[in-house]
This record gives sequence, C-alpha cells and structure tokens, in this order.
Amino acid sequence: MFVLNPHLPTPIYRQIQDQVRRLIAGGQLAPGDALPSVREIAESQAVNPMTISKAYSLLEAEGLLVRQRGKPMTVAAPSERSVSPQQQLAPLLNDLIIAARQLGLSDSDLQAALNAALQKPDQE
Repeated sequence: MFVLNPHLPTPIYRQIQDQVRRLIAGGQLAPGDALPSVREIAESQAVNPMTISKAYSLLEAEGLLVRQRGKPMTVAAPSERSVSPQQQLAPLLNDLIIAARQLGLSDSDLQAALNAALQKPDQE
C-alpha cells in the first residue's frame, strides 16, 4: 500500500501521512476502510513500528483516521474530517516551495517548472 523511500529528505512518518491523505482524497481509501496494522507495515517496509504509529496518530489527530480498540485503524467518515483537499495539499506545496528556495529558484521559475510538469501527458 505504501511506497517508502528512506533516501528522501521527507521523514518516513510524513511520507506515510502524505500517502494516506492522497489515497483518501483520491477515493482509493473510502470511509470505513481498514489500514494495514502497524506491525504489518513495519515488517514489510523494515521501518520502526513507532514511526508508523506516529504517522497514524497524527492522521487520527487530523480527523482522517479513527482508532477503535482491538481493531485496525479505519478511514474516518467525511463528516468526521475537517480537512479540505486544498488543506491536504498545503504541506506538500510548502515542501516544494522550501526546496525551490533552497535551490535558488525564483517564484516565477517555480511556477514555470510546475506549469511544465502539469503539461506532461503522464500527469493527467
């Protein structure tokens, strides 16, 4: 379910958070769908279980996941969520802006790069 890359500057827990947000926003995870257990992900991805637990807890705090004792974490119903798609994109856009500034790109350079990426046929 998750594609984790330990070589990215983004921490693993943030990669999980971002992927869950996108899967929910894209409809690939529906309300009531169960997520893999912390143990399953930790074993399959060779990641510390505390890292997975942190990601799940933060997603629960955002209202995207629901924890039920003795059961897997599930996707919250839309009425339980308060995060819009634009709000879900905000952390990714912030990371992009930070990376662009660190590379010395101007705002217009970043906009041009983003427009060029959006024009690629595989981005649709």
